[in-house]
Amino acid sequence: MVWHIIWIIILGLIIGWVARFIVPGTPRMGWLATALLGIAGSYVGGTLGSVVFAPHQFTITPPIKHSFLGALIGAVILLLIYRLVRGRASRT
Repeated sequence: MVWHIIWIIILGLIIGWVARFIVPGTPRMGWLATALLGIAGSYVGGTLGSVVFAPHQFTITPPIKHSFLGALIGAVILLLIYRLVRGRASRT
């Protein structure tokens, strides 16, 4: 159980770092925020994958279950949404 949590944090760091590298102009984040971005991105990517691919059912999928690519796509989506919301908040 403990190794599973450590593995999720390590993969979350890797996925979050790659997502921050892909999206230009991302704000500076600490290692904890980067890991949370990767873990949340894996939930988003896994859920989107369960909707798009057969058997087409909406299920909230645990982190890093389906693939690295799905988790990376989810993290990039979350990072773009974060930039959009943060950009609007700084203008007001």
